[in-house]
Amino acid sequence: MNNTISATAERKIINVTGKRQVTIPLRFYEKLSFGKEVECFLTNDAVVLRPLSYPSLDDSFTMEILRDLVSQGYNGDQLLEKFAEQRADIKKAIGLLVEEADEIAAGKRKWATTKDIFGEE
Repeated sequence: MNNTISATAERKIINVTGKRQVTIPLRFYEKLSFGKEVECFLTNDAVVLRPLSYPSLDDSFTMEILRDLVSQGYNGDQLLEKFAEQRADIKKAIGLLVEEADEIAAGKRKWATTKDIFGEE
Protein backbone atom coordinates (compact mmCIF):
# COMPACT_ATOMS: atom_id res chain seq x y z
CA MET A 1 0.00 0.00 0.00
CA ASN A 2 1.30 3.44 -0.93
CA ASN A 3 1.21 5.70 2.15
CA THR A 4 2.72 8.79 0.56
CA ILE A 5 0.63 11.96 0.83
CA SER A 6 1.30 15.25 -0.88
CA ALA A 7 3.18 17.75 1.28
CA THR A 8 0.29 20.19 0.78
CA ALA A 9 -2.41 17.71 1.86
CA GLU A 10 -4.31 18.21 5.10
CA ARG A 11 -4.57 15.01 7.12
CA LYS A 12 -6.95 13.85 9.83
CA ILE A 13 -7.51 10.39 11.31
CA ILE A 14 -11.24 9.61 11.59
CA ASN A 15 -13.21 6.68 12.95
CA VAL A 16 -15.30 4.25 10.93
CA THR A 17 -18.53 3.16 12.66
CA GLY A 18 -19.90 -0.37 12.76
CA LYS A 19 -22.14 0.64 9.84
CA ARG A 20 -19.07 1.67 7.78
CA GLN A 21 -19.89 5.37 8.22
CA VAL A 22 -17.39 8.18 8.57
CA THR A 23 -17.76 11.82 9.58
CA ILE A 24 -16.11 14.39 7.35
CA PRO A 25 -14.13 16.81 9.53
CA LEU A 26 -15.84 20.21 9.67
CA ARG A 27 -12.90 22.14 8.22
CA PHE A 28 -12.78 19.75 5.23
CA TYR A 29 -16.57 19.92 4.82
CA GLU A 30 -16.59 23.71 4.83
CA LYS A 31 -13.49 24.14 2.68
CA LEU A 32 -14.91 21.92 -0.09
CA SER A 33 -18.52 23.18 0.24
CA PHE A 34 -20.04 19.73 0.60
CA GLY A 35 -23.81 19.53 0.19
CA LYS A 36 -26.21 16.70 0.99
CA GLU A 37 -24.55 14.26 -1.43
CA VAL A 38 -20.96 13.34 -2.21
CA GLU A 39 -19.34 11.45 -5.03
CA CYS A 40 -17.38 8.43 -3.84
CA PHE A 41 -14.98 6.41 -5.95
CA LEU A 42 -12.11 3.98 -5.56
CA THR A 43 -8.80 4.79 -7.19
CA ASN A 44 -5.64 2.75 -6.75
CA ASP A 45 -5.43 2.26 -2.97
CA ALA A 46 -7.67 5.17 -1.89
CA VAL A 47 -11.34 5.96 -1.42
CA VAL A 48 -12.00 9.50 -2.63
CA LEU A 49 -14.96 11.60 -1.51
CA ARG A 50 -15.67 14.87 -3.26
CA PRO A 51 -18.59 17.28 -3.46
CA LEU A 52 -21.20 16.22 -5.97
CA SER A 53 -21.82 18.90 -8.53
CA TYR A 54 -24.56 18.91 -11.09
CA PRO A 55 -24.05 20.12 -14.62
CA SER A 56 -24.11 23.87 -14.94
CA LEU A 57 -25.23 25.92 -17.88
CA ASP A 58 -22.05 26.58 -19.80
CA ASP A 59 -21.33 29.75 -21.74
CA SER A 60 -22.25 28.31 -25.15
CA PHE A 61 -25.64 27.18 -23.88
CA THR A 62 -26.20 30.57 -22.28
CA MET A 63 -25.41 32.21 -25.61
CA GLU A 64 -27.97 30.01 -27.38
CA ILE A 65 -30.68 31.09 -24.92
CA LEU A 66 -29.78 34.74 -25.43
CA ARG A 67 -29.67 34.42 -29.24
CA ASP A 68 -33.12 32.82 -29.22
CA LEU A 69 -34.60 35.53 -26.98
CA VAL A 70 -33.06 38.34 -29.04
CA SER A 71 -34.44 36.76 -32.22
CA GLN A 72 -37.87 36.83 -30.55
CA GLY A 73 -37.49 40.60 -30.13
CA TYR A 74 -36.65 40.82 -26.42
CA ASN A 75 -34.22 43.49 -25.24
CA GLY A 76 -33.28 45.48 -22.15
CA ASP A 77 -34.94 44.52 -18.86
CA GLN A 78 -37.45 42.31 -20.66
CA LEU A 79 -34.55 40.27 -22.12
CA LEU A 80 -32.98 39.88 -18.68
CA GLU A 81 -36.30 38.80 -17.16
CA LYS A 82 -37.01 36.20 -19.87
CA PHE A 83 -33.42 34.93 -19.70
CA ALA A 84 -33.71 34.42 -15.92
CA GLU A 85 -37.01 32.54 -16.42
CA GLN A 86 -35.62 30.23 -19.09
CA ARG A 87 -32.41 29.60 -17.19
CA ALA A 88 -34.42 28.64 -14.07
CA ASP A 89 -36.63 26.33 -16.15
CA ILE A 90 -33.59 24.61 -17.65
CA LYS A 91 -31.91 24.16 -14.25
CA LYS A 92 -35.14 22.65 -12.92
CA ALA A 93 -35.34 20.29 -15.92
CA ILE A 94 -31.72 19.19 -15.45
CA GLY A 95 -32.41 18.53 -11.76
CA LEU A 96 -35.43 16.39 -12.66
CA LEU A 97 -33.38 14.42 -15.20
CA VAL A 98 -30.64 13.77 -12.63
CA GLU A 99 -33.26 12.71 -10.07
CA GLU A 100 -34.86 10.35 -12.59
CA ALA A 101 -31.46 8.86 -13.49
CA ASP A 102 -30.68 8.32 -9.78
CA GLU A 103 -34.05 6.55 -9.29
CA ILE A 104 -33.39 4.31 -12.31
CA ALA A 105 -29.88 3.51 -11.03
CA ALA A 106 -31.30 2.65 -7.60
CA GLY A 107 -33.93 0.36 -9.17
CA LYS A 108 -36.79 2.57 -7.94
CA ARG A 109 -37.99 3.40 -11.44
CA LYS A 110 -38.20 1.50 -14.73
CA TRP A 111 -36.21 2.90 -17.63
CA ALA A 112 -37.47 3.36 -21.17
CA THR A 113 -36.07 1.17 -23.88
CA THR A 114 -35.36 2.30 -27.43
CA LYS A 115 -38.51 0.42 -28.46
CA ASP A 116 -40.54 2.37 -25.87
CA ILE A 117 -39.31 5.66 -27.27
CA PHE A 118 -39.23 5.00 -31.03
CA GLY A 119 -41.69 2.13 -31.44
CA GLU A 120 -41.09 -1.03 -33.41
CA GLU A 121 -38.82 0.47 -36.08
